[in-house]
Amino acid sequence: MKIQSPPGMRDFYPEDMRLQNWLFDAWRRVSLAFGFNEYEGPIFEYLDLFTLKSGEGIVSELFTFQDRGQRNFAIRPEMTPTLARMVAARANALPRPIKWFSIPRMCRAEKPQRGRLREFFQWNIDVLGVEDPLADAEVIAVAVAFFREIGLGLDVVIHLNSRPVVSAALATIGIAPEENERAFELIDRHDRLSPGAFREMWDEVYGDRVSAANLTSFLAETPQETCLEMAQQAGPEGAAAAEQFQVLWQRLADFGVQDSCEFRLQTVRGLAYYTGSVFEAHARQGGLRALMGGGRYDNLTGLLDGPRVPGVGFGMGDAPVVELLRELNKLPRLDCELDVFVIDADSDLFSESLSLVDNLRRHNLRVDFSYKRIGVGKQFKQAAARGARYVIVMGEEFTKRQELTVKNLTTGEQQSIPVEQIRRDPKAALESI
Repeated sequence: MKIQSPPGMRDFYPEDMRLQNWLFDAWRRVSLAFGFNEYEGPIFEYLDLFTLKSGEGIVSELFTFQDRGQRNFAIRPEMTPTLARMVAARANALPRPIKWFSIPRMCRAEKPQRGRLREFFQWNIDVLGVEDPLADAEVIAVAVAFFREIGLGLDVVIHLNSRPVVSAALATIGIAPEENERAFELIDRHDRLSPGAFREMWDEVYGDRVSAANLTSFLAETPQETCLEMAQQAGPEGAAAAEQFQVLWQRLADFGVQDSCEFRLQTVRGLAYYTGSVFEAHARQGGLRALMGGGRYDNLTGLLDGPRVPGVGFGMGDAPVVELLRELNKLPRLDCELDVFVIDADSDLFSESLSLVDNLRRHNLRVDFSYKRIGVGKQFKQAAARGARYVIVMGEEFTKRQELTVKNLTTGEQQSIPVEQIRRDPKAALESI
């Protein structure tokens, strides 16, 4: 019986893992450069943790199960609830600001599609304990730095907005603040629905005041300056939101990433826990969904009986990033590289070859050899297939003069080097060729 991997899941063969590790290394490298600390949590949590944050409707999107004690759990679909739980548990003991990152494996029970899978890895960046829009700006700057790091700096734009600013703007066309959550849910789905489907869903709730056609025009045509003016005129809360957004916009310029950002009134994010800025990363061309999404959430820890700890962060999935790199023909070339391939020209010297292999590995070099005792030519082919930078041949020179033939497969140069010199400082000996 042939059994395949489950739908929406992936097998990572060695060549796939090289790409995955390259991506993880870039995520980790950028995170550390910005002063973030890595954390991790359990692969599954109590189901209540997710329903508390997102409501009972989230259950259909989760892989859930009961343990032997009849307790309800769910495999994590995102990291923010785990983060909030961990921070709430030690909120008074953690030094501020809390700057954490993680690269967890997660699952969502949804229909697999291009750039969106049931099982995925997600890079999470969060700053907690800071009200200042400076934290929002730095979180966005981290994302921009990553895209620049992997060669997508000119291909990706950050769509940026503020929920309180949108709320004030919608109030001017007849959508009261207490109706915002439903309006935000529909606006967030606008680009993923057909015009007819969106019109039907919107007009059923708000059509008697604002038609779907008028809303679409309003969202697309109202510039940033006008939205901020609307917010300023909407009362103290709107004025404060406009001021916060202006500070955020300036800080993005200070970080040198403002050119990678665009104000977009349609960007509201569908999750109810966002309280301030919201943002998404999109390819400037192509039909991929958001590469990254996030925003400010100032009340989440309070839902878990912890003290209020303001926060801002984002999540970025691995699949859409790799898909965009592939689409733009920007995937890195990641050969299976070895530092050294050791060849025994005489099978009687095989034990000596293995001793040399052990010595080289103890000097933190990536070393391999042929399992079969075959001709030198075939061993050279194995070395080339493995992407070895150097080949060390143990043969006549070793027997006669205790020397080894070393060949640089990149330049084609070779020379004989005393075996003791290689054993003592192999890196220096290799780099001399």
